[in-house]
Amino acid sequence: MEYIYAALLLHELGKPLEENALSSVIKAAGIEPDMARVKQVVETLSKVDIDKILSQAQAAPVMAPPVAEKKEVKEEKKEEKKKEEKKEEEEVALEGLAGLFG
Repeated sequence: MEYIYAALLLHELGKPLEENALSSVIKAAGIEPDMARVKQVVETLSKVDIDKILSQAQAAPVMAPPVAEKKEVKEEKKEEKKKEEKKEEEEVALEGLAGLFG
């Protein structure tokens, strides 16, 4: 991934994507570059229009996470609590009646 980031950095700066430049950026990041990978990245990206790919990636719609599901869960929990409270009230009421009859 570092190699791609380095290539994007060079592209952003308007520098040509060459093996020496790419390996220099990787060295500057504190990583010893693998020259086979450097050659592969340079060769592969030389066939690609990076500007076109970046514009397509930025235009891709981003979906917001569904929020409705969380509300439903909260509502169910509230309903369960209400049911539990009603049961407790009924039990207390029944205990009071049992005390009358001994």
